[in-house]
Amino acid sequence: NYGMCGRAFSPRFLWMWPNARISVMGGEQAASVLATVRRDGIEGRGDSWSMEEEEAFKAPIRNQYEEQGHPYFATARLWDDGVIDPADTRRVLALGLSASLNAPIPETKFGLFRM
Repeated sequence: NYGMCGRAFSPRFLWMWPNARISVMGGEQAASVLATVRRDGIEGRGDSWSMEEEEAFKAPIRNQYEEQGHPYFATARLWDDGVIDPADTRRVLALGLSASLNAPIPETKFGLFRM
């Protein structure tokens, strides 16, 4: 949910479904990037890195991303406003929109973005 208006974007509310994941990238992508950097460093010194060593390096990274990207890991650290049942989405969204209408909208200090 980070790219879909995570905390860095200062949303008024941020809920997650039980099947959501929160991270900047997936575990496999992160492990591959870090392995590429490690491999380039090793090969730059003239050494070699076997596929088994690379897999052993990548496995804990994938596991960490899977564990820490879980919605209950995130909500336990107050990174969101809670995990909601998908069946309750309309009700929760309606309550959030209703509550948002009571907060003043501050004046912006930036120009118009054209995309």
